[in-house]
Amino acid sequence: MAKVFKLNNGGTMPSVGLGTISFNESDEKIKFAIVTAIRMGYRHIDTASGYHNEMLVGEAFREAFRLELCKREDLFVTTKLSPDEMAPEDIIPSLQNSLSKMKLDYIDMFMIHWPLQLKKGSKMPPREGDFLPLDLRSTWATMELCVEKGLTKSIGVSNFNVAILKDLVSWAKIPPVVNQVELHPRWQQKRLREYCASVGIIVEAWSPLGAPGQKYGTHDLLSNLTIKRIADKHQKTPAQICLRWILECGCSSVPKSFNRLRMSQNFGIFDWKLDEEDLQMIESIPQNKYFLASFLCNKTTSPYRSVEDLWDGDV
Repeated sequence: MAKVFKLNNGGTMPSVGLGTISFNESDEKIKFAIVTAIRMGYRHIDTASGYHNEMLVGEAFREAFRLELCKREDLFVTTKLSPDEMAPEDIIPSLQNSLSKMKLDYIDMFMIHWPLQLKKGSKMPPREGDFLPLDLRSTWATMELCVEKGLTKSIGVSNFNVAILKDLVSWAKIPPVVNQVELHPRWQQKRLREYCASVGIIVEAWSPLGAPGQKYGTHDLLSNLTIKRIADKHQKTPAQICLRWILECGCSSVPKSFNRLRMSQNFGIFDWKLDEEDLQMIESIPQNKYFLASFLCNKTTSPYRSVEDLWDGDV
């Protein structure tokens, strides 16, 4: 499988990146991990305004440039628009703020983080009074303007279900290049993957390893007996099996690890492949969505009355 995916706008994106969300690591550890990842060959770095680490990410980039590990044009940088900045008048200032923090002239992909609009200044998880009606047409038109202004090369979405994507694709002038969602062998998203493939959208996996160590994560995926059996067969790690499966599905991933050995292992999935028996075994794994995001649903103010509504029945 190729290390790079072709996007529907003619651009390219590295198929494996580094996720940078962190709740418990020090600033120095985060910066060091990003520089180390770039030294290893990672060129796709994923962040978000909601991660509150864009300044650290930018410092890591400048250190990598100083060490001549790469040039700006070698990197594929993603950041995301927070739900409280979805109003058209807030979108360009939000992106400009992200660029200022990272000291970049442009980013490679600007994503809508959630199909959700909150009052300005609202925090996650939102309170009942924080929700606003979602005006996706106005938001997306301004995302398209960000491309036209050269602030971002591509625009994408995150956590969008099939129904919302179908609506967006039906009228968007610039379609999303990527939909970043929970995806791993325990939540295989076949319906979503098939739809996205039919319209040229790359599915990208956040938390492709189940986010072990994070407050919303689990070790359940990496301790799965089927995954471990396949890992033993290939003399690989369970994480490598998960990431290779995602790659063979034609999807990208942004695993988050700041451990040097695991970062190296996560990037070492390109020179071998799973066989048909492996794929059949993985397909038979019982499915369990880990992150339901029920805190985004209520029966009064949220556009999503239930988790079934939020995920278009895919729960």
